Amino acid sequence: MRVVVIGAGIGGLTTAAILAHDGLEVEVLEAHTDPGGCAATFSYRGFRFDAGATLAGGFAPGMPMAILGERLGISWGIHPEALAMQVHLPDGTTISRWTDRERWRIERRAHFGAAGEPFWAWQEQTAQALWDLAREGFPWPPQDAGEGWRLFRRATAWLRRHPGMWSSIVQDAFRPVAARLPEGERLRLFVDAQLMISAQAPAARANALYGAVALDLPHTGVGSMPGGIGAIAERLVEAVRRAGGRVRFGQEVQRVRRSGPRAFRVETGAGEGMEADVVIFNLPPSNAAALLGEEAPPILRRLPEAPPDGWGAFMVYLGVPEDRIPPNLPLHHQILTEEGLAEGGMIFLTLSPSWDPTRAPPGFRSITLSTHTALAPWWEALARSPQAYAARKAELTARVLRAARRLLPDLPASEAEWPEGWVLRTATPVTFHQFTRRARGWVAGFPQTSLWRYIGPRLAPGLWLVGDAIFPGPSIPAVALGAMRVAQQVQREAARARRWLLWGRPLPSSSSLSGGSIR
Repeated sequence: MRVVVIGAGIGGLTTAAILAHDGLEVEVLEAHTDPGGCAATFSYRGFRFDAGATLAGGFAPGMPMAILGERLGISWGIHPEALAMQVHLPDGTTISRWTDRERWRIERRAHFGAAGEPFWAWQEQTAQALWDLAREGFPWPPQDAGEGWRLFRRATAWLRRHPGMWSSIVQDAFRPVAARLPEGERLRLFVDAQLMISAQAPAARANALYGAVALDLPHTGVGSMPGGIGAIAERLVEAVRRAGGRVRFGQEVQRVRRSGPRAFRVETGAGEGMEADVVIFNLPPSNAAALLGEEAPPILRRLPEAPPDGWGAFMVYLGVPEDRIPPNLPLHHQILTEEGLAEGGMIFLTLSPSWDPTRAPPGFRSITLSTHTALAPWWEALARSPQAYAARKAELTARVLRAARRLLPDLPASEAEWPEGWVLRTATPVTFHQFTRRARGWVAGFPQTSLWRYIGPRLAPGLWLVGDAIFPGPSIPAVALGAMRVAQQVQREAARARRWLLWGRPLPSSSSLSGGSIR
């Protein structure tokens, strides 16, 4: 069976590496020159910057990246962090997100008091129970009777291991995190900010079950990758090639069409065409729909390019002399202002490790700043004029720098004041659209407001979707989990096809399209 994977993000590479490791013929086509997509690392004027995601998690024993590494024989080389991040509230309070659970309990009680402990007890118990379920593989949403049966069996076995949680789980499946929060503005603001990182929605909107797991990510084994977060994708590329698969860069796919009852033809911009029994899209749904054209399944045709509440990212990449950075400053920071949770009102700041000489020239450090941003205003500004687009970019750059100056007071206040020899570069949703090919620059998948919002990964017989749009959504460990599920399903489909051929029966046609569920 020949498998073509379109896109060398974490999802596509994870699925490709597993399938190649298990003996399938696999080829990955990536339009860009670097792997990783929004979790890539790029070079600029002697610096290496993480393109989007900067915090690597899920590497603790029993967690997704550790499981994946063991299966594929990958030594990630991650440097574990005792402090996942510091959260800086508008009133000047700094809250340390320790990776050790006991240190975190002491920290949170100091800031939120005993009144917050029932919430955190619920969060920890729920998250640990759901991690237990996720490790076995959780086929959500189920797309056929076989998956429905596996879901039932695993859920039943899980409930036997966690008696007494059924009522709580059912209630939380239909309500937001806010339903679990006690009164208290500081706790609500902190939880809102943390949920925006992994759930892309505040407590009033984020689903309670998903939110409990999202709040647990600092305890799943976080750390820094030598060379930047893109090293994760680079390790996966090596795993694909080591198993006999191919990964090719600079290969932009233009079209995917059916070429037979159970075959597809993948055509690139260079005029190359290749046959495949299975095509896996590591793309947003609308990008996959565009490649399939009129043959796209109904679920893809119904979706807009990006959901109305979907986010883009505004990034500021800095190269700064090391002596302008306060000594012993932790690597990761979430900084909140009085201006809301997006558009520079909340930023995430990451410093390159001082121990990693590959990230910056001698005497310098690379810094990545990011904030959530709405998609439409960027495209509207670009349509008005280059000047309107540049003005919006300059305004948001100044706002992000203003927030960053709370920790780095030696930073200039605007790009116009930037010293010669330092580096400042920005990226907007338009930039992400250009470099990652993601429609309208939409990143981080659907905001996790409902468990019924996911697209099923099986688009049609032989057509699959991986990435942050399928369950369990965004974040590196979540995308890897979804990709592992797809690899398992592709192998089941391949085994079923072999059985049909063995008995000389005709295979189901790939024109029998089936979509997932979305609401």
